Amino acid sequence: MLPLDQTLGGLMFIGMIAFLFFGFPVAFSLTFTGLFFGMAGVGLGVLNANFFDILPLRIWGTMTNVTLMAVPLFVFMGVVLEKSGLAEELLETMALLFGKMRGGISISVIVVGAILAASTGIVGASVITMGLVSLPTMLRRGYDKRLISGTICASGTLGQIIPPSIILVLLGDIMGVSVGDLYIGAVLPGLLLVGLYLIYVIILGHLRPHLAPAIPAEELRVFQGEAVKRVTIALIPAMVLIVGVLGSIFAGIATPTEAASVGATGGVILTMVKRRFSWAMLRNVMETTTRITSLAFIILVGANCFGLVFRGLNGDHLIQDFLKGLPFGPYGVLAVVMLVIFALGFFIDFFEICFIHVPILTPVLVTHFGFDALWIGVLIGVNLQTSFLTPPFGFALFFLRGVAPPEITTPDIYKGVVPFVILQMIGLSIIIAFPQLVRALFTVFRG
Repeated sequence: MLPLDQTLGGLMFIGMIAFLFFGFPVAFSLTFTGLFFGMAGVGLGVLNANFFDILPLRIWGTMTNVTLMAVPLFVFMGVVLEKSGLAEELLETMALLFGKMRGGISISVIVVGAILAASTGIVGASVITMGLVSLPTMLRRGYDKRLISGTICASGTLGQIIPPSIILVLLGDIMGVSVGDLYIGAVLPGLLLVGLYLIYVIILGHLRPHLAPAIPAEELRVFQGEAVKRVTIALIPAMVLIVGVLGSIFAGIATPTEAASVGATGGVILTMVKRRFSWAMLRNVMETTTRITSLAFIILVGANCFGLVFRGLNGDHLIQDFLKGLPFGPYGVLAVVMLVIFALGFFIDFFEICFIHVPILTPVLVTHFGFDALWIGVLIGVNLQTSFLTPPFGFALFFLRGVAPPEITTPDIYKGVVPFVILQMIGLSIIIAFPQLVRALFTVFRG
């Protein structure tokens, strides 16, 4: 028989999941569940009557958290770079570079997805831009609809693990791990996913060339003399921004928040250089940034309320004791936690998983089983990226559906992402098998 406080904690967790499944707004579901069970706990005498005096202090601490200031700055940088036309230039020029290969346009989408991930990190902007620019070309060239859908969606989500990832900022704050260290640790795992995507497309292009045909050589011959020049010119702005933002973090010159401010400023300068800057554009960027940031922080406030009451009712101990009691050993428990996070990604987005489930599930892995917190953070980041691809609620699928022509059906999109979800699970397994991938670059950047 469970103690009364843990019984309330268990019911609270079930109630929150029920609200989410019934489609209630996430922030309000978290806040209402927290307040309702908090008052119940006070009324039943398992919580102190002054318990809720702590809540305003917790919310104030979140709002004044310097690390979390990087979130709106990185969002601003991503949105303003989308307006600069950087993605369109990269896609057009990379298609020239790889067009003669089977699956060359898919390869160019993956490469550009990785570059955009390292310079913008905004999934919606990446998927929509690549869908608008490359999807019509791939259809016209006879590419398989499912391959088109999977490539665009998977490449667009790379910004969730390749720095400057917003997920890693949130995970670093929640888990008490340096965001700069998480950024360094996520580089090789992110490139591993890029490599797996490229290998899959190249093999598919050779085994089933009708699914991903090459661009005829006579069409490319016109551009051969200037292809390298055009690619170089298109790459320079992105590379300067990536080195300026990530290089300063990796070298220890700037904090992620300081580097984010440099990136935001650099994005505005880039739009000016490309003559795309206007006050209307800046207003639109600021409005979009405010909406995205407000969504994240209102969920964070609700998660603070929920987490405060849940811990007060010892609900976290209930779940952690359950994990400790599993007869699978440390890596078995790790597999269970990763499977739970993967399954949650089918139904709720990464904000809720980050703010609600990560603080409950991960302490037992770090404190009880002794896993490296940095490694666990990167594993969760890779796992959370998958939530953007898994139907029915993967955001990347919605973004592509919004810009895809009628001949690309929703089943095409759902089936197209399946191989890439499998590739991400393979990538996650490789990182678990070879944890040194996460710390390999520390000898370069930390000495």
